[in-house]
Parts: sequence; structure tokens; C-alpha cells
Amino acid sequence: MAVKQLYLEDLEVGMSAESDHLVDDAAVRAFAEVCGDFNPLHMDEEYAKTTIFGGRIAHGALSASYLSAVLGNQLPGPGAVFLEMNMRFRRPVRIGETVTARVEVGEINEGTGRVTMKCQCLVGGKAVVKGETLVKVNRRPAD
Repeated sequence: MAVKQLYLEDLEVGMSAESDHLVDDAAVRAFAEVCGDFNPLHMDEEYAKTTIFGGRIAHGALSASYLSAVLGNQLPGPGAVFLEMNMRFRRPVRIGETVTARVEVGEINEGTGRVTMKCQCLVGGKAVVKGETLVKVNRRPAD
């Protein structure tokens, strides 16, 4: 994936970017290995069937990490520094579903170089995660 760095001066309120991610068994197991969360709700179908979800669900933080990827790779892109995240997990993501991670420029603070991004993850058009992030964005270097 080619990534393009956007500078603070390039951003406008309403700009958006998104990416799709299949949440399959391999993705959930790889995420568990990285983060160390082996909760049987995510890893063991027989156990998960006994819960209110009736089967395995992905880690909520996995969906949130897809937002981080959009922020770091697309909008604002390389050089952006993730400062803050406020997320609400609204629905579970089931194994085999595709998550669309979407970010939108909500507010630009020219003085501090901080940008508030509206964020959401969707499955089948329904929000599974909604929130905001705050990122520090580089200014264009002087020539």
C-alpha cells in the first residue's frame, strides 16, 4: 500500500478515508498473540456459545486498531501522532464479518496542530465502534 503524508495545511474539515478488513479466525488469533488477550470469548467457540453473544466475537480493540491504521496510513497519514482516543463499542464483531474503519476530519486547531477525527467502524452499514481521536499533524516544512 502506497502511503502519502498529508500536512496540517492539506487538511479540511469533512475529508475522510476508510479501509475494509475481514475479521477471520486468523486475524483474531494473530491479534490475541500480539496483545496477549486470550479471553475464551474470542478464542473458544464452545465457551463463547454459553455467553450472551452465542458464539465467538472479535476483540473490540481489534476494530479500534483498524482506525489507527487508517490514521497512520491514509488520513492524515505518515508522521501523524495519535494523542487520544475516546471510543464506544456498540455491537460485537463476529468471526467472518468485514469491518469498515472510517475516519473524518472533524476539527482542525491551526495553533496547536492538533486535529480531532470522527471515527467509526461499521459492519454491514451498522456502527460497531464510534468515537473520536485526537492526532498531532506535522506542518509543511519550509522550503
